[in-house]
Amino acid sequence: MENVSDSLRDQMLLVSSGKYSDEIQLVSYLLENPPYDSKTASTIEANAARIVNSARTDSSPKPLLDTFLAEYGLSTREGVALMCLAESLLRIPDQKTADQLIADKVKLGNWAAHAGNADSLLVNASTWALMLTGRFVEIENDLQIRSENWFEQVTGRISDSVIKKAMRSAMQILGREFVLGTTIEDALGNSEAGKLYSYDMLGEAARNEEAAQRYYGAYRSAIENIGRHQNHQETNRPSISIKLSALHPRFESLKRHRIMNELLQTIIDLCGYAKRYNVELTIDAEEADRTELTLDLFRCLITDPNLQDFRHIGIVVQAYSKRAIPILDWLILLGKETDRTIPVRLVKGAYWDTEIKHAQVNGLPDFPVYTRKASTDLSYLLCTKKILQNTEQLYGQFATHNAHTVSAILELAQGSRDFELQRLHGMGVALYDAVKRNHPDMPPLRVYAPVGSHEDLLAYLVRRLLENGANSSFVNRFLDQNTSPADLVRDPINKVRDTKPIRHPYIRIPSQLFMDERINSQGLDFSSIATIEKLCSTKNSVDTEWFIANSLPDKQPNTDKGLPIKNPAKLNDDAGIYIKTSNDHIDNTFLRAKEAYSNWNSLKGNARAALLNNVANLLDKNLERLTAILCREAGKTFFDSVSETREAIDFCRYYASQAKLHFEGGTLLPGPTGETNELTLHGRGVFVCISPWNFPLAIFVGQIAAALASGNTVVAKPAEHTPFIAFEVVRLMYNAGIPHHACQLVLGDGSVGEKLVEHQLTAGIAFTGSFETARQINQLISQRAGPLIPFIAETGGQNVMIVDSTALLEQVTDDVVVSAFHSAGQRCSALRVLYLQEDIAHKAIEMIKGAMNELRIGDPGKPDTDIGPIISKEAADSLQRYIDQLAFKGQLIHQAPVTDETSKGSFVAPCMLSIQSLAELEKEHFGPLLHVITFSEGQIGKIITDVEQSGYGLTLGIHSRIESRVHQIAEVAAVGNIYSNRNMIGAVVGSQPFGGLGFSGTGPKAGGPHYVYRFATEKVLTINTAATGGNAALLSLEN
Repeated sequence: MENVSDSLRDQMLLVSSGKYSDEIQLVSYLLENPPYDSKTASTIEANAARIVNSARTDSSPKPLLDTFLAEYGLSTREGVALMCLAESLLRIPDQKTADQLIADKVKLGNWAAHAGNADSLLVNASTWALMLTGRFVEIENDLQIRSENWFEQVTGRISDSVIKKAMRSAMQILGREFVLGTTIEDALGNSEAGKLYSYDMLGEAARNEEAAQRYYGAYRSAIENIGRHQNHQETNRPSISIKLSALHPRFESLKRHRIMNELLQTIIDLCGYAKRYNVELTIDAEEADRTELTLDLFRCLITDPNLQDFRHIGIVVQAYSKRAIPILDWLILLGKETDRTIPVRLVKGAYWDTEIKHAQVNGLPDFPVYTRKASTDLSYLLCTKKILQNTEQLYGQFATHNAHTVSAILELAQGSRDFELQRLHGMGVALYDAVKRNHPDMPPLRVYAPVGSHEDLLAYLVRRLLENGANSSFVNRFLDQNTSPADLVRDPINKVRDTKPIRHPYIRIPSQLFMDERINSQGLDFSSIATIEKLCSTKNSVDTEWFIANSLPDKQPNTDKGLPIKNPAKLNDDAGIYIKTSNDHIDNTFLRAKEAYSNWNSLKGNARAALLNNVANLLDKNLERLTAILCREAGKTFFDSVSETREAIDFCRYYASQAKLHFEGGTLLPGPTGETNELTLHGRGVFVCISPWNFPLAIFVGQIAAALASGNTVVAKPAEHTPFIAFEVVRLMYNAGIPHHACQLVLGDGSVGEKLVEHQLTAGIAFTGSFETARQINQLISQRAGPLIPFIAETGGQNVMIVDSTALLEQVTDDVVVSAFHSAGQRCSALRVLYLQEDIAHKAIEMIKGAMNELRIGDPGKPDTDIGPIISKEAADSLQRYIDQLAFKGQLIHQAPVTDETSKGSFVAPCMLSIQSLAELEKEHFGPLLHVITFSEGQIGKIITDVEQSGYGLTLGIHSRIESRVHQIAEVAAVGNIYSNRNMIGAVVGSQPFGGLGFSGTGPKAGGPHYVYRFATEKVLTINTAATGGNAALLSLEN
């Protein structure tokens, strides 16, 4: 942060450090510093109740959107079904798929419950399907009372085509209620004279440069049109809201350098146009991870020399953020230092559910937002007070549809009108009409008006409903006569005081997400500069080391026979050597493991679990170092390395919980009186664990942890490409208390693995790798003398994703790029074949191509790198030969650009390739290669058949809004892990047990409840309790 004062820098540190503030402490602070006293609170409640009563007694027609929200909420199946229709129906290009979507959503709802409830013809469920028929079909009373299939019975009276046309018409009307116009010209034409407007050009985060340029053009055109429309009036100045992620496809903290070089100038240009046309420009607030970057850009904007005299650059602050007040303090300081009044739009916040899930998935310290709505309402009031107390630096723009909040703002303002209120287009009309009747001198009211087509409506629609339409929300109950005004306008201070506990009990903080069985692993906040600096520092230190890995627990042998390991990202970087284990050493290893087995197995589940939890804690303590080793040895990016380390930790804790559950005591079985029958689980002996190079930490640890938890001793062999991380981890296991001979490390290539498989003391084998190697191991097992042993294999797959025309292509693009290209495509679960319905194929391919161009392929030791190297030059060369073959045939659709860094290592640029059939793929191409096949509507059944005929069945992705289709595919597909409307990688231990069918593995699934059973053997002990003379238990029974 160059050219920043000490005060601003210090305040920004407070903003950063407050991201995960303890909610209990923070809410307690809010309660200890209320925005007003109890007398004022009573006045506010009384005024708010008058507003509610005034609105309810007003006989004028209510806007459709208010009526809709009063009738349907997000907690009803009908509301969800209608929202799904509204967001997707109008953008589906083919009629047949649209018809299937309508049928799918109609089946979800109990429409009879809503029949006749609302005044609006659209909202009234009895007319939804009849809008275009010109006639009204009455519903019999008995149907209204007892039928859950009312909609189907009514629609049976008119033709399917009319029903479908009616649905489309209804969706178009609903869509128009949300937007002021499909273009800025339409919106300006629909604007009412004398009203203040803030125009929001609908659009989500850009996925590529083309989209960013399109949004830039839309913003620029909007500013010009708004400016010309208002004729440079100083009064009633209109505003435009700018979404930064729409203007740059990589608006992320890790891309800070790029953002400050590219996006900043784009925003300065738009501010220049806003200055020329006298239009206020507001920077929108987005997810918490973008907060500091957004504030940094905002500071640069208002300190830019060319914008010094443009005083109308504003910003949005979200009250649900735990940092809302520190952010306002930062803005106040900025206003003082720049001698300007900054417009601040205060909102509740619209990404709440996203923030909760993001924190849980990534194992963050806490949530960046409050977990209770009342706490957000209280935060809003304190923010309001701070803004109104600092009107020289901040101009308040209070966006709310809550009568109590409006009353509180007016009371806190103490007669001042130096601020404005805001409502959404189509919402809050009845509220603000009532406010005007009760407060004739109310401050200016601005309408926040979305502009755009139905294609851009989805995310806006969902955010607005989350913000305003949940059943606990004021908006949803505002016009409901069954809710008393006193209950509706109850002061948030009292709500918070009376609500226990302060933190919502059903929203688990990330560390407690799996508390029924384990502590969740802790992740890192990649938006934190301090976190990135610590990672880089550790990585730089690890890069100076020269590693020597040898068998454990042996002392370091002669290094003269060491085999070199190179950094795949920098082939001139000799990272160190490993010592291949000799045949004699293998025999000794097994003998020691056999001797250690009885003691380890006799420890029982609880004791073994405690040691595994110690291992997890040590892995967590060494997370940065393990991340750095993975980065150097395996070529993994920071993000992938942290994710893998977390997975290893989760495996330890999960299998520890399984050990306590299944291996501590026995299970009593039923039987006749006079005897007991007890089933107990035990280890099998010495388990061989052979792990791959693509997950050299997570799978290596997972196999060992499961075997140890089950009572076995372990001989573990990592892949020859990645011995250093294995060596590091086994030493940590010893430090955690795992007996040295209970877990031994051997190093070497496939020939060493063969010796382990063939050894007579091997009691079981866990293997992850290629199908070909698994088949060879299976053959070796069949040739062994001695007892039969279990073989657990997890292999690869020709993993496909099916995308029909109902899918949202922005979401598809995100998920395809992550699934196919992250980890350089070197995941068993990675997407290999993308099936696109031909109606949307061209648009999807173009969007994915653009997103590929935004990926940074290069040194994984740089925090902003997205894609690292292939594990070896040989593997990279093989992939490149295959790409060249298809390119020669004209089948190369696109290849991502690379950096100069790729010339130093074994890199392959992500590729998109065209094929006609899954059968063309004779083997798995283990890298960032995405094959695309188009299909016509009605061919999904054939796709599933093709997948089954391939023999593989590991992962399958489905992108569709037709829920019945998703369930039908999941029912018939012979695939182990099926993902709907999300990416296909990153299975979470305990939540998404991982493993495939057919060529993709034997099962049971790793990280699942049945996995440890395969490592165990069973015993049943039957005792005749009557053998010593009579059945005492039976004889002692009373009559």
